[in-house]
Amino acid sequence: MRRAVRRTAAVVGAAAALLVTIAGPAWAAPAPSASTPTPTPSRSAPTAPTSDGVRFGPELDWGVDGPDGYRTRLGETPAVYSVRLAYPLDARSIAEWQRAAVQVAGQGAGLVLTLEPSVDLAALTAGDAAEFNTRLERFRAQYGTDQFVRFAPEMNGSWVSWGQQPTAYVQAFEQVADTVHAGTSAAETVWSPSYGAGYPFERADGRLDDITARDRAAIDTDGDGLITEADDAYGPYFPDADSVDRVGLSLYYFGKGESAAAAGRDVPLELNTAPEDGEVAARLDERWGYTSGQRETFYDRFAVGEGKPMLLDTGALYDFGREGDSELSVKRGWWGQVLAELSDHPLITGVTWLEVVREEAEAGGREVDWRATANRELASALRADLLSTGLVRWGPVTAVVTPEQGSAATVQVREGGGDPNEEMNWITGSAAVLAVAFLASGIIGRALPKWRYDDTSSSRDLRIDMLRGFIIVVVVVTHIELTSPFAFASLKVVGAITGAELFVLLSGIVLGMVFPAAIARGGEWPAALAAWARARKQYLVALAVILLVFAIGFLPFVDAGAVTTFTDRGTGEGGTGDTGRVYDLYPNGERLLDYPPPWYAVRQFLLLEMGPWPFNIMGLFVVLSLAYPALMWLIKRRLWWLVLALSWGVYVLHGIVPGALRLPSQFDAVFPLALWQVLFTHGLVIGYYRRRIIRALTTLPGKIGVGIFVVGYAGILVYLWAGQAYGFTPVPFPSDLYAGLYDSGYQRIFLEWGRLLDLPLVLVCSYAVLTVAWKPLVSSMGWLWIPLGQASLYVFIVHVFFVLAVANIPGLDRGSFWQGTLIHSVVIGIILFMVRKRFLFSVIPR
Repeated sequence: MRRAVRRTAAVVGAAAALLVTIAGPAWAAPAPSASTPTPTPSRSAPTAPTSDGVRFGPELDWGVDGPDGYRTRLGETPAVYSVRLAYPLDARSIAEWQRAAVQVAGQGAGLVLTLEPSVDLAALTAGDAAEFNTRLERFRAQYGTDQFVRFAPEMNGSWVSWGQQPTAYVQAFEQVADTVHAGTSAAETVWSPSYGAGYPFERADGRLDDITARDRAAIDTDGDGLITEADDAYGPYFPDADSVDRVGLSLYYFGKGESAAAAGRDVPLELNTAPEDGEVAARLDERWGYTSGQRETFYDRFAVGEGKPMLLDTGALYDFGREGDSELSVKRGWWGQVLAELSDHPLITGVTWLEVVREEAEAGGREVDWRATANRELASALRADLLSTGLVRWGPVTAVVTPEQGSAATVQVREGGGDPNEEMNWITGSAAVLAVAFLASGIIGRALPKWRYDDTSSSRDLRIDMLRGFIIVVVVVTHIELTSPFAFASLKVVGAITGAELFVLLSGIVLGMVFPAAIARGGEWPAALAAWARARKQYLVALAVILLVFAIGFLPFVDAGAVTTFTDRGTGEGGTGDTGRVYDLYPNGERLLDYPPPWYAVRQFLLLEMGPWPFNIMGLFVVLSLAYPALMWLIKRRLWWLVLALSWGVYVLHGIVPGALRLPSQFDAVFPLALWQVLFTHGLVIGYYRRRIIRALTTLPGKIGVGIFVVGYAGILVYLWAGQAYGFTPVPFPSDLYAGLYDSGYQRIFLEWGRLLDLPLVLVCSYAVLTVAWKPLVSSMGWLWIPLGQASLYVFIVHVFFVLAVANIPGLDRGSFWQGTLIHSVVIGIILFMVRKRFLFSVIPR
């Protein structure tokens, strides 16, 4: 058979994999003999698994389609999807499996894995099966997905390279099945031949001349020395019944009309014709397309007789280049018959439809359309007919792993660990050090007045720039996940007490400070227009970064998965049970390459529902920047109290009804706008009234109040820690308060009360130290922190590409102290050089 025909037929066979999961036992029975047809078993009390509904789903062309697109077209969530994998697994198959597993998990559907041998069956090894099973177990552990292993389907056909080799096929199937069944994936095996009319399909390819004498004897089941339709089309290929969990059958409508045309491809397709009434029933009765009567049906023999649920893989083609019946009459005529047979064949527990466009040998090599959801008319008719049966089980059928969960997972609650006491110890220690530094600042300010910051500038506060520069370096180091002293300080000393919170707060402070100057230059309305123009620029740059990272992933020798996916460390919201789960942060990203790209993918792109994980907070800044002029309009009119009241109202509402104010954008799962806006609004108020606030806090009552807060807060944490460490009850607090403090108030995703208390502590103490010890600090670190702080948004944007570059350094040891220190130093140095040279400053917002 020609290569194109073999490939076409193999893809047709792959659709049988898209079938369902069924609850209930699969009872074993003796395998049919390879030399004689299986005798008819008793039908008086058939043993059968119980069904929880017929699960429907498609086999997609994953290169141009995806689960979200199919669900959108159909209007329902399928129970299963299928992906075809070369076996033994290669890099491409592993990547396709990973992508399919992530997307299917997003709908809580099952996944059928159609394994298509790429080498001779005899060359398949136990090691191949073991490697496959390892990944099978991994995906089961990560997503909880039901997986079905459909090994080398249509093995009785002549159009596949593994076809009509019963001895090697049975051995290979059982090798894979034994390995899978011995594992922990709970996956089920599927044995799925092609409908037998026309067997041995010599008119198609005639590959029987090349088979071994042993296989020829096995296939010649009637012992007449010839291989004809009178021989058993199924039995020689059936493995040991214990190796088979489900049986399947490929049953397609090629539009040739007459039953005699089923036996081969030598009858050309001339017209699009709707199927004759009763054709599907005749096929299930093994009557359609045969020239001699069959003793027994596939359904009775392998589903009822063996006690196996049956998966029916089907579809009907339509050739738009030919005349005849309409596409709806052809396809609905076929699926209508299939659905009508379900009640009389209760062991058909799954049906899949081939959802592809491709060339077909049966159509003379022309491109034909198998899809049932290609247009609204077809999709609506299919959905209506499926629902009318009352038998279809829709998804989700397993746990749903959404893109929002993937985004949220990128902020691991306990970085690199899992012990809440350890995290709380770092928070307590950091608070104590800050309190001591605050007290020392009073002494330094009196003893060394020449060190003080000269606060005479009204347009810029370099102390804020220093803080922003320090925090943005922390962000860069944290996202480039290497071992170094910088990483230790970022994750433990600094990161334990605050991080992104301070970044957002300081951004608000700076914007609040510069707004009066902007008004003075051109008026309030031009200042607002300039602010919105800046927000537009941020948004466009965000889209550009998303696209650039996506495009870079197509370059040879570049693995963009380091930033376009995220692997859970078990320290996120889901706990250790999610360890190793891989989240796709570009849902439907590949659909953007379609022409035209589907609206659902375009919408996800435009709403920032996709993007690299180190970049997800950018969407928050875009939204806050859009609101900035309106907020400043109120603050300028002394309605700051209204701004803060509304801000806290939104914050509280989110706590009461978490889903009420959610946005679809990726950032909202990590940095919920309803929570994180409270930092920005307070920053605007602080920035606008900065001098008044400083004057108030530097009065005697202000100093006493700040001192009580700083020392009191740090003191209480130390007191609770001491009770935990030395075994006494920290009266009046409960003895176990410290043990639950982290989980109740300091987790990073939710911006809880403890994190909110940390912010004024860090801000006040840092500001005080910078004020009284400015000259030595600016001399030692100002050269780095000030320029980076003044261009902190620029640094944040460009650092994404450095994260990706470092991830692709060959042979990198992330646990090496020296490698980590060197790379962190080099990256920070390059970014500083770019800032000083103002590289792309006209394009990238600062």
